[in-house]
Amino acid sequence: MKTKYILLPIIFFIAAACGEEKENKSLAQKKEELDKARADFQELKMKIVNLENELSEIDPEFARENNKAILVSTFVAKHQPFEHKVEVRGAVESRRNVLLSAQTAGEIKRIPVREGQRVTAGQVLVELDADVIRKTISELKTSLDLATTVYEKQAKLWEQKIGTEVQYLQAKNNKESLENKLATANAQLNLAIIRAPFSGTIDQLPARVGEMAAPGVPLVRIVSTEEMYLKADVSERFIGRFNAGDKVDILFPLSNKKLTSVVSSVGQVINTENRTFEVEVTLPKVDFVVKPNQVVVLQLRDYVNQEALAVPTRLIQKDEDGQYIYIVEQRENGPIARKVHVKAGITSETETEVIEGLKGSEQIVDKGFRDLSEGVAVNVADVAESAEKVAKK
Repeated sequence: MKTKYILLPIIFFIAAACGEEKENKSLAQKKEELDKARADFQELKMKIVNLENELSEIDPEFARENNKAILVSTFVAKHQPFEHKVEVRGAVESRRNVLLSAQTAGEIKRIPVREGQRVTAGQVLVELDADVIRKTISELKTSLDLATTVYEKQAKLWEQKIGTEVQYLQAKNNKESLENKLATANAQLNLAIIRAPFSGTIDQLPARVGEMAAPGVPLVRIVSTEEMYLKADVSERFIGRFNAGDKVDILFPLSNKKLTSVVSSVGQVINTENRTFEVEVTLPKVDFVVKPNQVVVLQLRDYVNQEALAVPTRLIQKDEDGQYIYIVEQRENGPIARKVHVKAGITSETETEVIEGLKGSEQIVDKGFRDLSEGVAVNVADVAESAEKVAKK
């Protein structure tokens, strides 16, 4: 009894597996049958068309009765510029987007600005405690005044050959030494004051009065909308495809704005982490709000052929011999559809470049191409309409 209970799940699993295998096999067989039926149908259709054409040439009465031309529209493929674009996501960057920190340690005494405030170049943003330095500067100025007076008097005496040269040189050295010390103290005072390096807007202000500032610790971020550009990371498989000066289409998704610009520079180093290189694009003047780190979509041209033959991608079909399109060929009994095998190149959006198979003067079938087969009679709509307009005149 125990063995029976163990075998039941195994039998059920085997049965289910067999059923799934049978179902998969049945699905594959149906697909094969469908492909064979389509091929047979196409072959039969071709045979019917060939027989109808042969009978039409032999029997004029049959030709009149069997005149079932398919209405199509055509166009002539011309040599014209063809381009392919690569779409990548990028961001707005600013060369004037910096975090400022103190160059020396000290307690924050004053913050005369606030977030969102516009500031000018050189304006004080943060002040550190510098009372000791200011007192030192005051003392040095007093000492320097005395040293300067002594030096001037000693210099006059030396000009009159009164006193010794050593006294003159000591007075001069004392004065110059105090001048250097005063310059150093003023430099230290400047280090205690953080000023705006350029005109812009205070974006972040993490500094707080009473806190201790230290070199490398951010105190304020200042951002300017000037000198902004676009940057994108592009896969290394596109190496050599882009050059400075290439046109770029820019889309700002949030504002739904489109612009055209050019590549300003192409990175020469591959990022080892994501295998990409940087492409910078010039940001032209805009009449809408653009901020650093805003997402943009860049369409970079990686292929251009100035003399290409391109056709709508939907017109290209496949058979056992490869890709083909239908053209209209003029015969004595009227226009017929003829299959022309082509070699397709790059596809861009809705069009595909044709590398081989077309000369550029063929009438390519557009509307109605799915109803055609080799040698079937056609009635070209655009030609008929043109003839009708001429007749009316």
